[in-house]
Amino acid sequence: MSLPTADTPLYNHPLPALEEWLKDLGCQQDSEQLHCWSITTSNWQAEISLEVEEIVVSYLNAAEGKRDLSRSFPYSLSREDVEAAVFSGP
Repeated sequence: MSLPTADTPLYNHPLPALEEWLKDLGCQQDSEQLHCWSITTSNWQAEISLEVEEIVVSYLNAAEGKRDLSRSFPYSLSREDVEAAVFSGP
């Protein structure tokens, strides 16, 4: 499946395209909670949740005191904007 152009809002991406995008970026889908994904890089680890109105990203142990740091991104943002924000790390 080919992705829409990178400047297309996420709400104009079919779900299989969003899933393929996450896989291409190195994310792993949870086998039981299919809307949940995880990624581990050399610098950070995060859980990504495809919620009804937004994508929620929780960077694990990223905040002061080893707390998780969460950010939300509405589906109205373009894929390139979300990718730049999420994958630059906490």
